[in-house]
Amino acid sequence: MHPVLKTSLPLLLACGAAQAAPGEPPIGKHQAEIDAIVREISPQRIQGYIEKLVSFGTRHTMSDTESPTRGIGAARRWIKSELERCGAGKLDVQFDSHLHPVATRLSKPTEIVNVVATLPGTQPASKDRIYVVSGHYDSRVTDVMNFTADAPGANDDGSGTAAVIEMACVMAKHRFDATLVFMTVAAEEQGLFGSGDWAQKAKAKQLNIAGMLNNDIIGSSHDEHGKQDATQVRLFAEGVPPVRETTPELRTLITTGGENDSITRQLARHIKDTGERYVDGFKVNIIYRRDRYLRGGDHSPFLDAGYAAVRFTEPHEDFNHQHQDLRTENGKKIGDLPEYVDPAYIAQVARVNAASLASLALAPAVPQEVKVRTAALDNGTELVWKANAEPDLAGYRIVWRDTTSPLWQGAQYVGNVTTFRLDQSKDNVLFGVQAVDKDGNVSPAVYPVPAR
Repeated sequence: MHPVLKTSLPLLLACGAAQAAPGEPPIGKHQAEIDAIVREISPQRIQGYIEKLVSFGTRHTMSDTESPTRGIGAARRWIKSELERCGAGKLDVQFDSHLHPVATRLSKPTEIVNVVATLPGTQPASKDRIYVVSGHYDSRVTDVMNFTADAPGANDDGSGTAAVIEMACVMAKHRFDATLVFMTVAAEEQGLFGSGDWAQKAKAKQLNIAGMLNNDIIGSSHDEHGKQDATQVRLFAEGVPPVRETTPELRTLITTGGENDSITRQLARHIKDTGERYVDGFKVNIIYRRDRYLRGGDHSPFLDAGYAAVRFTEPHEDFNHQHQDLRTENGKKIGDLPEYVDPAYIAQVARVNAASLASLALAPAVPQEVKVRTAALDNGTELVWKANAEPDLAGYRIVWRDTTSPLWQGAQYVGNVTTFRLDQSKDNVLFGVQAVDKDGNVSPAVYPVPAR
């Protein structure tokens, strides 16, 4: 058996593609279809989408819904028409709405409308597995209740909305095993009402949301001092969820040292590996938090519903261009204006998103019922799992890392089996099991629980 390898996973995967075992799929090799999607993401189109969103003056959740040119109503109708235009015959584009009662940040009952574009999966065994990507299209100024003042929202969150539109338009030209949902949501600034309602309904319907990617404030490559950094993005990923009562599953995770192996952290590892492989020179920094310090976003309701969900945000926020009344102070413009966003940077973040979504939607589902046999004291490790149902499944891969390492360090493809023994001690390393298809697409890893 292979020892624990002291190398990064991307390097390991690249080597693995060249030194594949007999019958091993080309794991780590670039998929031509994903490369094509990444190449097609356009900064110019993203800039055009942001300028159009800004042109509606304000997109405050309580702003005008009847005007054809101003307010949130005009904005959502344009988003829907654009998605219908570019995804004709491929995307199912719908308004998803509910009437929200008066709340702390809503002075009147307000219809909250999400724009949801669905690209159905084509593989019968995978089409019910869903990956969601979102941005919020509402905007605000300093006073969160001010729904009449101009609120351009170019970065927060015109950037995320533009990225989602661009991804939907590009990816609608391709076919995926699993289903992709491209969603622009409303009322993020008023209390996550759009995403919250959608996540609650998904949970009630028992939808299989296998991953949710939220893009919020991904528009600027400059920090508050003007220094540019267009080479990285933050990816916020929760570990142990903040629950009032510890469930048996959570207790097992903590007891076995797997507090860094939640389904969200596994999703984040997959995104980092895939994004950095397909987007040259761009780094995905996993941040071990649900969100920025004591703040939140549209992935939070999905986490609360028990789904794996992460948030993309630029590396350095400039608060002069976020949640601000438009004004000039000491010769400096204040406000979330389009001149302060960097479409080329947004495109890089969108490419990471798109590559990750494509990889996830082409790969098999994660293995189920992954366990470590613990009946006897043993310095080796025997893993067992339930067989996947996909017709293009090739087999499984076991990954491992030191208990102090954030990323997988070693991997071994083990073929189409449902049990495998390694001569490595479960006392010293952390394991995961991934499903692999015949093209080399790999699922996120699953942390094994004890089999009593």
